[in-house]
Amino acid sequence: MTKETNTYNKIAGQDTGRILAISDGVFGVALTLLVLEIRVPFMDSIRSEQDLIQAFLGLKSKFLVYFLAFMTTGIFWVGHSSQYKYIEGSDRNLNWINLLFLLSVSMLPFTTAFLGDYTHFKFPIAVYWCNLLLMGAMLYINWAYACRRHFVDENIKALVDLPLRRRIIIAQSLYLIGALLCFISPFLSIAFIILVQMNYAFAFLSQRKKSSRRAIHDNME
Repeated sequence: MTKETNTYNKIAGQDTGRILAISDGVFGVALTLLVLEIRVPFMDSIRSEQDLIQAFLGLKSKFLVYFLAFMTTGIFWVGHSSQYKYIEGSDRNLNWINLLFLLSVSMLPFTTAFLGDYTHFKFPIAVYWCNLLLMGAMLYINWAYACRRHFVDENIKALVDLPLRRRIIIAQSLYLIGALLCFISPFLSIAFIILVQMNYAFAFLSQRKKSSRRAIHDNME
């Protein structure tokens, strides 16, 4: 009876706990770095209360983009944690897929700062959208690979696979629409993406649909 020899590729990256640890760390750092791009107005240019108020109001686009990026980071963190609630195993490839996803997360402070500095231009919207697309693509690949390698229980997979995949696809489609709105107005594009994210964060439309279905059901009784 021959003893099977393990290779490094077979034994590496099997601890999902390490994936969650580094993921939470990267998300935490990214969330912190976002606010650092909002700089306090330079004191030498402030001569009066009115000057200070005007300087503060001049930061409105920075605060808008900060809110956009904070919502983005939070939504993808929730999406990532939703997947790993059901992913029970891992291997070397899944670790690297997750690291590439975190690469796109760590880019958010830069693309956010770029958008905040040049809010009136279309190109920063495109750069930010590419960041969103990369994050969505890697999150989708992460889940698809975990399912293909049977790291998700088959009974659980039958219940959660479609909702998890559909959420990413629909969100990315809406982000694309939001990015294209920059040809009308960059601020309209940002506002649309924020509204999409607010809905995904708090499920306003889903709650309204449930209320409508409940009302119809009550009327039929």
